[in-house]
Amino acid sequence: MSAAPSDSGSSSPFTLTSAAFGEGEAIPREFTCDGANVSPALSWSGVPAGTAALVLVVDDPDARGFVHWLVLDLPGRDGDLPKGVDPAATSPQQGRNGFGQPGWGGPCPPSGTHHYDFTLTALDAPLGLPDHPTEGAVKDAISGRSTLGTATLTGTYRRG
Repeated sequence: MSAAPSDSGSSSPFTLTSAAFGEGEAIPREFTCDGANVSPALSWSGVPAGTAALVLVVDDPDARGFVHWLVLDLPGRDGDLPKGVDPAATSPQQGRNGFGQPGWGGPCPPSGTHHYDFTLTALDAPLGLPDHPTEGAVKDAISGRSTLGTATLTGTYRRG
């Protein structure tokens, strides 16, 4: 269950994986609006040297980049997120999804099969944004930092 790695220059590729689904596979119903709508467990390894923070953006390119999850300023080392991260948790810091709520908002496509990109970006400095920032604030802050690498995992979901 591996994802497309980036060239991080470290001894091992920077990868993002989930025990719930593999690269290009269907995201189980449990993690969607048709199920319990909880975030899937994720893990990553091969974090590039010099990484001070990691930022996770989960979006749907088939819905003009609709954001399903923003997780900010994760420690800059190999690690993981458990299944079912509470939207009210103060750690990790979570931004507002496209539904206007902090935390995970699972796949809920109106029709057809949609793709969901889980993109973990390694940064040279934390974003340091307050509270539950929006996608725009997160992307603006990322653009002001040096990106040391990215790891992406893509899942799919079709309702019905």
